[in-house]
Order: sequence, then structure tokens, then C-alpha cells
Amino acid sequence: ALETSLEAGRARVGRIVGRDTARLSRREILCATIETVAENLTDGVISPMLYLALGGPVLGMAFKAASTLDSMIGYLNEKYRDVGWLAAKADDVWNYIPARITALLMCLAAFPLGLDGRQAFRTVARDHANHLSPNCAWSESAAAGALGVQLGGDHEYFGQVVRKPTIGDDIRPPEGEDIRRMNRLM
Repeated sequence: ALETSLEAGRARVGRIVGRDTARLSRREILCATIETVAENLTDGVISPMLYLALGGPVLGMAFKAASTLDSMIGYLNEKYRDVGWLAAKADDVWNYIPARITALLMCLAAFPLGLDGRQAFRTVARDHANHLSPNCAWSESAAAGALGVQLGGDHEYFGQVVRKPTIGDDIRPPEGEDIRRMNRLM
């Protein structure tokens, strides 16, 4: 969609991210996509597989229920503060170990894909805590290091700017091919 137009890219990335997308630049759209794919590797692939392996369908469905609740109401704004806090914290607990496993797997997978696995390990070691969530920056820092791009930073949610640290080094600007690289890394 981004190859078609900036507006098409904004509309399409708005389907997969929680941040406001109406004013995103090309770089911000690319970064948002990379960040979301990295985070969803934990939430949507590794965590469910781990919980299904550990406890079968019951534990797998319990995880997915907590994860879905977090994605629906896990916001700390005024509207969802009371119930959103619990949903977000439950998701943090469920993803604590899978997030770390995901980062390790991403760093290892970077090598055979021709990405920078050593930089991925270094970036994870340095930037794994550079997020409001205790889990998101693990996979995002692996992605940033493997691709050689900088992710994170300030984003707008519900009209309010949320200040976040950056993740990774600004070695080069992200490019459209990084989405495909991230998908292969996933």
C-alpha cells in the first residue's frame, strides 16, 4: 500500500497498529510495520505455541483470551484505565518468558537470512528495556539490530503524544524491503 501512496500506507498500517496514523511519514509507517510484526511474533506465534505445548488447548485459549483483552482495552487512557490496567498487566505476565525466547530466536534466525545477527544480539542486550511494556522491546530490539534501523520513539495515541525511548541504532533509514526482511525473520 505504501508503494501506491502515503495515504494508502497510512490506512493500511492503521489496521495493525494502535497508534494514530493520520500524519505518519513514510519512515514512521515502515517503522510501525516492522515494530508490529516483531511484537506480534511474540503475541501471535511464539506465546500461543508455547502455551499450547505446555497446557494444550485450555492453556492456549487462556493465553489468547488475555492477549485479546489486552489488545482491545489494554490502554492507560481515562476511558480504559480501570479495566485496561489489569488487561495490560495480565498480558505482560503471560508474555514475559515468550518475549525473551522470541528475541533469542530472532537473533539466531538473522544469521542464515543474511541479516546482522551479532548486531541483533547487541541491540537486545542494550535496548530490551526501552519500551513502556516489559516485553515489547525484546523482539523490537532484535528486529532493529538485525535490520540496522532505529525503531521506537514518540508516538501519538488517541490524540496524545506518548514519549518512548528509541530502539536500535540509526545506521540507515528503513526501506520498503525491510518489511519483507522482517516477514522472513518472523
